[in-house]
Amino acid sequence: MPTEAGPVAVIGGSLTVADILGGCKARWGIGRLSYIVPPGLYAIGAPDRAAPVVVTANYKMSYDLVRRALDRRNIWLLVLETYGINVWCAAGKGTFGTGELVRRIADSGLCRVVDHRRLLLPIMGASGVKALEVKKRSGFEVRFATLRIGDLPTYLDNGMQADHEMRELTFSFRERLVLTPIEMVGGMKSLAYAGLPLALLGGFGGGSFSVQRFLVVFLLYGMALFCGTFLVPLLLPLIPGRMFAVKGAIVGSVSALLAGVSLGRFSVAGRLELAAMVLMMGAISAFYAMNFTGSTPFTSPSGVRREMQCSLPVMAGAVLLGIVLLVMGMLLP
Repeated sequence: MPTEAGPVAVIGGSLTVADILGGCKARWGIGRLSYIVPPGLYAIGAPDRAAPVVVTANYKMSYDLVRRALDRRNIWLLVLETYGINVWCAAGKGTFGTGELVRRIADSGLCRVVDHRRLLLPIMGASGVKALEVKKRSGFEVRFATLRIGDLPTYLDNGMQADHEMRELTFSFRERLVLTPIEMVGGMKSLAYAGLPLALLGGFGGGSFSVQRFLVVFLLYGMALFCGTFLVPLLLPLIPGRMFAVKGAIVGSVSALLAGVSLGRFSVAGRLELAAMVLMMGAISAFYAMNFTGSTPFTSPSGVRREMQCSLPVMAGAVLLGIVLLVMGMLLP
């Protein structure tokens, strides 16, 4: 559509099959970093000079969710260059930030498109944007609207007033569930460089190689991976402890004990191998559970650093001791 600042692309709010499939692939980490749209100014519906200006990132999933939520409305959508990173993570990295917002306002000629000087930003982007500096450098006032994209229509209908629920941070079962696929895919890469060598080591026993032992160790590694990347996120509030690594160690160790009991080996060698399983599965599960701190809305960088400093040496020691016990169990008849 024509504007005083030049033509602006008009976009719809309905998602196509390709959009839905692309979002599913991104959830599983397939083409995740290239799932982007060009930054700039877009028009949803037929906005006029008084229409609201909503700001989002150029990660296509964020872009799609915003335009779907605002379908059948007249809105200006200002998309920032975040290099395919969502608003929350991009704010932490600085790409969804003051400088980029000011540049995009100037490049789009927004001051010639709208009469008001008001921008609606997601609350998750607040850590990267200094509202006073944006006002000083561009003349536009920044308003942090809602936490969830789905609340934007109600926010607009309420005269741009947010109630308590629109700004209440939640991390429900469903919200945790949708984050697990990319965690699982990321963890599965370690099957080749960590799980396979460990299974080869565990396959030797009594002076010969056993395919059965190899498969058991490989499956146990996969089980530990599953515990840390899937079970811990889903059961997060129910598992004791505050540190994610501790939660992961609990789930991994309990799973190893249950697996060991089901195998039913209680000889001296079997007990050593069971102890090795508990140590290594607990450490592996703890490591991947700790990775999930990057997906949660209530951790802080300083807290994550502290947890890593405390937990990583313990994990490394548990894995090394587990390997020693595994080798000892292999040498016994």
